[in-house]
Amino acid sequence: MSRTTTSYLALVVGAVCIYFLGYSFPFGPERTVRNDVVQGVLIGVGLAFVLAQAYARIKATKVNGWVTMRGLGVPGNGMLLRAAHAQYFPGPVNVPEEAMYWWANVDGAGHALDGAHDYVMHFPPGGPPPNDAFWSLTMGDARNRFVANPIDRYSVSGRSGLAPNADGSIDIYIQNAAPPGNESNWLPSPPGGFILWLRVYVPGPGVLDGSYQVPPVTRVRGYRP
Repeated sequence: MSRTTTSYLALVVGAVCIYFLGYSFPFGPERTVRNDVVQGVLIGVGLAFVLAQAYARIKATKVNGWVTMRGLGVPGNGMLLRAAHAQYFPGPVNVPEEAMYWWANVDGAGHALDGAHDYVMHFPPGGPPPNDAFWSLTMGDARNRFVANPIDRYSVSGRSGLAPNADGSIDIYIQNAAPPGNESNWLPSPPGGFILWLRVYVPGPGVLDGSYQVPPVTRVRGYRP
């Protein structure tokens, strides 16, 4: 479910909860235990969903179109953060020192990622995420499933043999058709919408203290039908 969809759903659920509260008290029909229990359950579930959605947006960090949440696996972080994480950022449960994750379904300009366009993710010299293990960039379709492609490549990483530019920077080409002369740095995309995940294992200090910023995915060519 997209962030836009969940936002609209949260608004609808909140409105329904307000309606139930107003309908049952003080202007509602004759009250019974059964009606009170049913309404109480519905209102409780609805308000829990709305609260988790609101809290997720407070705790999420958004930079250059990428979204991350920190601390799900940290002891004592509380049930509310876990609920918010599960709804807004369905990543693994771990402490930041073990791994950090970002996901994006929009480019750096805020437009939805779509295989009708060609994109480049540019890491400046020394710019890949600092780590003591490895990092990877994974492709998924709009439903977050692996995308079948002619070279059976579903992710690229620091172990993929990416060819650097003359200045030591690295460009990853995210597109549906192979980029001539840059196939080693090609991450194939589906024809339609897609999602990207960036994973960093045993991240370095820059990732842990939040000073490292994931570069944007930049649209360089293509059309929107």
